[in-house]
Amino acid sequence: MTGVPVVNDIKVVYGDQLGDAEERYARLIATFEEQYGGKPDLLARSPGRVNLIGEHIDYEGYSVLPMALALDTIVAVKVDVGSDKLIVSNTNPEYTTKEFSTDPSQQVDTASLHWTNYCMCGYKGVFDFLGESGKALPDAFGLKIMVDGRVPTGSGLSSSSALTCATAVAVMAAHQLSFTKAEVADFTCKCERHSGTQSGGMDQAISIMGEVGVAKLVDFNPVRASDVKLPKGSAFLIGNCLAVSNKAVTAHERYNLRVMECRLASIVLAMELGVAQAEALEYSTLLQVQKLIGSLEESEKAADKLLHDGAYTKVELEEKLGKSLEELFKGSPASLLVLQHNTKGFKLHDRSVHVYSEAARVHKFSDECAANPSLQRLGELMNASHESCRNFYECSCKELDELVEAFRSCGAIGARLTGAGWGGCAVALVELDMVDSVLSRVKDMFFKARIESGRLLEDGISEALFASLPSSGAAILKGV
Repeated sequence: MTGVPVVNDIKVVYGDQLGDAEERYARLIATFEEQYGGKPDLLARSPGRVNLIGEHIDYEGYSVLPMALALDTIVAVKVDVGSDKLIVSNTNPEYTTKEFSTDPSQQVDTASLHWTNYCMCGYKGVFDFLGESGKALPDAFGLKIMVDGRVPTGSGLSSSSALTCATAVAVMAAHQLSFTKAEVADFTCKCERHSGTQSGGMDQAISIMGEVGVAKLVDFNPVRASDVKLPKGSAFLIGNCLAVSNKAVTAHERYNLRVMECRLASIVLAMELGVAQAEALEYSTLLQVQKLIGSLEESEKAADKLLHDGAYTKVELEEKLGKSLEELFKGSPASLLVLQHNTKGFKLHDRSVHVYSEAARVHKFSDECAANPSLQRLGELMNASHESCRNFYECSCKELDELVEAFRSCGAIGARLTGAGWGGCAVALVELDMVDSVLSRVKDMFFKARIESGRLLEDGISEALFASLPSSGAAILKGV
C-alpha cells in the first residue's frame, strides 16, 4: 500500500471542496512565523469523518462504513535542532500552549484533559511503532508545532483522531520517515489510547485512508479499506445536535464501559456455548464468539437467548468467571477506572445484540450500494441502526433523538446518530434534489429555537448543519 501522499499544491488535497483553504493555510503560516520567528518546514493535515453506518463495533473487530470530511486539522511543524522541547500551540487562543520534552516514553497526563494530549499521543505513536517494528529510533530533536482545527470538538466527527493523526503524520515527516497508510492507521489507533479512551480504529483508518468521491468499508486485523460508491442521486447531510460529548472526560461511564461490557459479553456468551472457563477468559471480542456460532444473524439469536436481560452485577460476573473483575482487567487502567465508578452493573445482552445486528447492517448497506441501490432500503438500515444505538447500546441522548426525528420528518430517507454518541452529530440520507429543502426545514424545526435562545449564533449554522461529499485523507504539504 502507498504511503501518505506528499504534495505541494493545496488544490490537490481539497479539489472541488477547496473553499477558503488557500487563505486558511496562508493565515496559519503567517501566525506560525509571527510566534516562532520562521516559517514551518512542512504541514500535515488529517480530516474528520462521518460514519454512515456501523457504530461501536470497530473495537469488536467488525467492519464499518465511514467517509472522510473536508473538515480537517492542520499541523504546522518546524524542526528545532539542538532543542529538547516540543512546543505545541494553536491558532485558536482558547487552546493554550503547552511545552513537553522530546522523550517519547513520557506518559500522557490523562488527568489534565488538555487538548495537547492528542498531540502527544501522535508523537508517541511514531516512536511506539518504530520500537515495536524493531527499527532504529531517530535522534531526538525539538519541534515547534502549531495546530489549526476545523473539526468541531465533541461533535462525533472525530476531532480527536484528526488531531492525533495529523500530529503523527507531521512528526513522521519531520523525522523523514515513511510508513504505509495501513501502518499509520494502525499505530495511530493504538497511540490514541494513551489519551484514556479505548478507541477501536475506525476514526484513524478513514482519516488516513479517505479518498475523494467514495466512502470506505474499513476492515480490521489487519487494517484495510475498500471503496464503496455511494448511490447516484443521493446526498448525506450532517447536523450537530449541540450537546457536547467529550469521550475522554466521560469515558469511564460511557465509552470505556461499553468496551468492557462487550468483552464481558464475549466471555460469558462463550461459556454459555460450552467453552471452558479458562479458555473463555481469553476471549476479548464478540467477533471471536461469532466464529464459534456461524453467521451474524445466528450470533444475534444466541446472544438474545443465552444472555439474560437487564444488568449483570459485579458479584454475579465474578462468581461465573471465577475471578475478580479487577484481576481480569488488571492490565487496563482505563477499565479499572470504570470499575471504580460503575454502580449499575453490565448490560451484556443489549450490548451484544446491538453489535451483532449492527455488524450485519454494515454489510447489507455496502452490498446494497454495490448492487442497484434502493435509497429506501439504505434509509431503513440507517433508521434501524439509530434505534439499536438508542435502545440497546444506550448511546443516544434526547437532543440526538430530536435531531434524527427532525431530519426524518423534513424529508430525509433515513437518519441516525454518528460517532460515539451521547451528543454530537446525526447523519441523514436524502435525495440530491431535496438537499436545500431538507436543510432549510431542519434549520427551522431544530435550530431556529436554539439560535433564538443564543445557544447557536446565526452565522454558525453552516458549521452545525451541512451537506458533505467524501473527501481525501491525510496528506503532507511542503512548499505551499
